[in-house]
Amino acid sequence: MEPTDTLIGVVGKTNVGKSTFFSAATEIEVPIENRPFVTIEPNVGIGYARRKCVHIELGLPKCDASNSVCENGERLIPVKMMDVAGLVPGAHQGRGLGNKFLDDLRRADVFLLIVDSSGSTSPEGVVTRPGTYDPVDEIKFVVDEIDEWIYQSVEKDWDKFLKQYAIGAIKDPLEEFSQRLSGFGILKEQIEVALDHLKISSNELFKINKQDLKNLLKEIRRLTKPMVIVANKIDIPGSEKNLEKIKNTFKEYPVIPASAAAELLLRKLRKKKAIEYIPGDQEFKINQIEIDSKTKSALELIKQNIMEKYKGTGVVQAINEALFNSLKLIPVYPVEDINKYTDKKNRILPDVILIRKGSTARDLASKIHSDLAKTFLYAINAKNKQRIGAGYLLNENDVIKIVATAGKG
Repeated sequence: MEPTDTLIGVVGKTNVGKSTFFSAATEIEVPIENRPFVTIEPNVGIGYARRKCVHIELGLPKCDASNSVCENGERLIPVKMMDVAGLVPGAHQGRGLGNKFLDDLRRADVFLLIVDSSGSTSPEGVVTRPGTYDPVDEIKFVVDEIDEWIYQSVEKDWDKFLKQYAIGAIKDPLEEFSQRLSGFGILKEQIEVALDHLKISSNELFKINKQDLKNLLKEIRRLTKPMVIVANKIDIPGSEKNLEKIKNTFKEYPVIPASAAAELLLRKLRKKKAIEYIPGDQEFKINQIEIDSKTKSALELIKQNIMEKYKGTGVVQAINEALFNSLKLIPVYPVEDINKYTDKKNRILPDVILIRKGSTARDLASKIHSDLAKTFLYAINAKNKQRIGAGYLLNENDVIKIVATAGKG
């Protein structure tokens, strides 16, 4: 089962529940302890986004999910996730495991910023009583550390760029600048959008002062590496009040209330078949098997304080927010037979592909295989049986057949 090529970076202050969130999302066991820097090497695993499977819309009794999972009509779509070492103030200057943490994040397309909404973790990652610290300050410092890291990476060569530009050694400022940012997975076209937002022409790029450079890089980060705030430990007293404060302070970011610990317990009980639960559900059902009184009490608290109040634990909801809203990805289903909705092996809707909203039929062909894009002739919308061209803009839950030159792709 191959995940989408998108990478979600799980970031945050040390010891706020990042590893618990990652473990709950991926069902990979990682060290989880109440002390700083338990995570040293990045943990990489597969989490799942969730969408209603298109076989329901098509009136089919089932599908044969292959690159994903379909449970009770819910398509669980794999995505790669990375949990890196937690941040402490001054990380961009190398404090804690800062440099390593930040370098690990270069490849991330979107960040899930895990914050202790109960305010029970110090800036250095020491656990204390709830309400001791302000999660708003926590978010500000994490965002600032990421922005400072990108800025310092560029600023250290800035004077050299200015000298080269002054003597005519740099003919295309935008191209030179984009090369410097390519290591962050940032494209030239994205830089052009940021410049346009700030009303800076590419010819003025090496004439701006360092404060303007810092502002430009913040805008580029905002556009290219969007962030979802995950207000973790939402069931701890005081968290609900802090949640509203976070939402009011950071209106530019989506905020998802969550309890990673609750999701982790539900996943473990699901694996033992002690409960019926699909990740992302708003409720669960206890099966008729023996569960100890302590676990039953925990489940009752999860039901009352999390599921009924917030419509889920927030783990799958945060992944969905990151992929479908922040990155604007949509699920599309490629098929070979437009009448049976099957592939070459006669499997019904086996694969789902996440692709950017605004992508075309040719873009989908390229996602499936590079040769398909090169030999693309046309495509067919399996839902209405209409022939469509290379420039057709894909919609969510489209079912598409790609037709290419015979013998290729």
